[in-house]
Amino acid sequence: MLDQPTETHGEGVAPEFRDAETLLEVNNIEVIYNHVILVLKGVSLKVPKGGITALLGGNGAGKTTTLKAISNLLHSERGEVTKGSILYRGEGVQGLSPSDLVDRGVIQVMEGRHCFEHLTVEENLLTGSYTRKDGRAAIEADLEMVYSYFPRLRERRKSQAGYTSGGEQQMTAIGRALMSRPETILLDEPSMGLAPQLVEQIFEIVKRLNEEQGVTFLLAEQNTNVALRFAHYGYILESGRVVMDGPAADLRENQDVKEFYLGMSDEGRKSFRDVRSYRRRKRWLS
Repeated sequence: MLDQPTETHGEGVAPEFRDAETLLEVNNIEVIYNHVILVLKGVSLKVPKGGITALLGGNGAGKTTTLKAISNLLHSERGEVTKGSILYRGEGVQGLSPSDLVDRGVIQVMEGRHCFEHLTVEENLLTGSYTRKDGRAAIEADLEMVYSYFPRLRERRKSQAGYTSGGEQQMTAIGRALMSRPETILLDEPSMGLAPQLVEQIFEIVKRLNEEQGVTFLLAEQNTNVALRFAHYGYILESGRVVMDGPAADLRENQDVKEFYLGMSDEGRKSFRDVRSYRRRKRWLS
């Protein structure tokens, strides 16, 4: 008989963040597109201040929809939250515009990077400071801070963004978000389309920004292996539902996560065919 996965559904924070303030709380939300298609089916999660929380799962699991529900970007795609609540610092934010959320310190870095291709790298970065009112000196200081984390962007600062590499565009997108002085960044698929070495570099920078600048991250990621090495806590989504959650260290050692998401088992690495078969037999979707 197939071993059943352990659904932790714990307190929603890693042990080192048990006493930390909960910045973001998503409570049992449902999302429908075009008034017909039910995409999220009661998703709940918590993001503690100062942590890196990973939202994991395959393509179509509902990760991007969850982030867009939080940042209120669903309406542009004819989607809406039809049930549940989303709180930031204890206050409901579902009625706010995306720009209102930026003013509160929440900004999303979209999947696929979405730079302004006709602008230079530096002009892209400066667009992130558009709503700030703290003066040119503060903005220039933050620009220097961004360049200190992304020295490659300093080298390419006068280059048109559309002619830079995928990794440089991802760095530009994150740097642009930092220029708004965010408290929380929603980071969607930062590894998409990047070489493994660049993926490691991007996640290392995310870790440094978290530790040195105090930026809280909620990141959606298909690359479970990398995400669980850098995150503090993880939620695994399947077909619009949270099927497992727990401290990242625990999820890394969970046999079901290792066997399905990491392609490993007690007998060694599983073949794709074995993993695909395991997907069909997973207890939590039955």
